[in-house]
Amino acid sequence: MSRTGFPLAALSLASASVLLVAGCSQSSNASKDSGDSAASASAATAEKPAPFDKGTVKVALVRQSGAGDYFEQWGNGAKAQAKALGIDLTVYDAQADNAKQATDLSSAINSGAQAIIVDHGFPATIQPEIDKAVKKGIKVVVYDVETTNDKVVSTKQDDASMASAVLEVMAKDLGKGQKVGYVNVAGYAALDKRDSVWEKATDANGWKQAFKVGKVTDSTATDNVPLVSAVLTQHSDVAGIFAPYDELAKGTVLAVQNKKLADKVKVFGADVSNADIQVMTEKGSPWVATAGTDPSAVGAAVVRTAALELAGQLNTTSVEFPAVAITQDFLRKNKIENMDQLREALPALNLSKASAADWIPNVAH
Repeated sequence: MSRTGFPLAALSLASASVLLVAGCSQSSNASKDSGDSAASASAATAEKPAPFDKGTVKVALVRQSGAGDYFEQWGNGAKAQAKALGIDLTVYDAQADNAKQATDLSSAINSGAQAIIVDHGFPATIQPEIDKAVKKGIKVVVYDVETTNDKVVSTKQDDASMASAVLEVMAKDLGKGQKVGYVNVAGYAALDKRDSVWEKATDANGWKQAFKVGKVTDSTATDNVPLVSAVLTQHSDVAGIFAPYDELAKGTVLAVQNKKLADKVKVFGADVSNADIQVMTEKGSPWVATAGTDPSAVGAAVVRTAALELAGQLNTTSVEFPAVAITQDFLRKNKIENMDQLREALPALNLSKASAADWIPNVAH
């Protein structure tokens, strides 16, 4: 059974200097505020089932990277939900080092964790360790990871619908037959799914793809600025650029601004966070549309999914979180400056009913 997904996060466009804060390699379940109000937990109305009725439950969260505003909010949601459930959550952050993520996963297996959540990662690197965890009887829940093990629970954003939503806006804004650019990276399950939708949209609209560049690092936004700037030197006449990951989109925005093309080239991205909203609503920003889920709510829902799996109550091997289209015009019209305000304006972002149960104190916005 295949699984998939992907997201992103934090860049000030005031200058070309960008600071992306990477998490430490291992941390406790202490929550960190990243400009997003802490979610309160709704009270449980039923008694906890095993193993939660016998005290603290140990769970490990093994992350490919926790860097950036989106991933920090995702992590905060996961930590808040774990705390509400009485879970002892140990977080491993490989900081985009795939070999280290495999090592972290091995450490998690040997830590006594009853469940392991794997957040992103390359299947070739982590599949062997996932198989070892399953063989040892550890419950494994992955987020935006392709896995061939049918005993693993897959959670993910609906990447196809996410790409479709923003590309519909792009088609409406640009029209047919336009020259366009593309910033993406192959090999990530979520980005590959978004790529498939891009190819169909390009054909349907008769767009002429002038270039494709992009790379994912622990400083993705910063590292893509020179790549996009270089191709814009040769193709300054593109009408729009699709960058289906918010770090790629932020790097693309800065490159467009550096080349003084913000009034000519529109940027269409994916994912949403506090930083993304700030970039989109900034005066003169070329980022006109995105689509995404609420990262904090998703992180919390993934932990609830793991809790239900531990309790033997999940009854599914796949949980998907729907995305919502968000335009620059909508954000400005509603004077939205952060995720809290966006949640109020877009109730569809609420995931309180995802992987819910009456015995789980529900952390959701």
